[in-house]
Amino acid sequence: MKRAKNELLQFLAGLAMLIAGLFIFAQKVTVTSGLFGMGFRIGGMYMSNGLIMIPFIIGVVWMFASEGSFASKAFTAAGILIIILAVIMTTNIHLTRITLYEWALILVLIFGGAGLLARILFGNRRHAAKEQPPEDARIEQTRARVDAIEDELERMKKNK
Repeated sequence: MKRAKNELLQFLAGLAMLIAGLFIFAQKVTVTSGLFGMGFRIGGMYMSNGLIMIPFIIGVVWMFASEGSFASKAFTAAGILIIILAVIMTTNIHLTRITLYEWALILVLIFGGAGLLARILFGNRRHAAKEQPPEDARIEQTRARVDAIEDELERMKKNK
């Protein structure tokens, strides 16, 4: 039972390390979006942020005018997808200025915690394989059981 408690403590320590590392990393990242005047390119065509609303507006008008046909719903969904893509494409993610010590601490916490979790979650298969007897021993055990069953059958036949 001592081993199970040790594994539980390792699992909790790994989980705490991973959460702490991801929290510190999230605190050191800044997320900004592009300016309203900026746009993006779809294929070879440039669209400003205001123009990306036009397919959505056309899809909504078309959906109400045609009593909700499949094509109008698909066009509206494509407009929503274009809006979401525009927001994602104009998002900038930057790591703030940090020291080498902070960066090393973040990496050790994240990947050390993930390593501890992986060892506990996936390492048991390796231990279970080591505890099984080798193939020859299992064959011998099976033969011994078969022989015992055959002996018992012979004794039962003689007692009839």
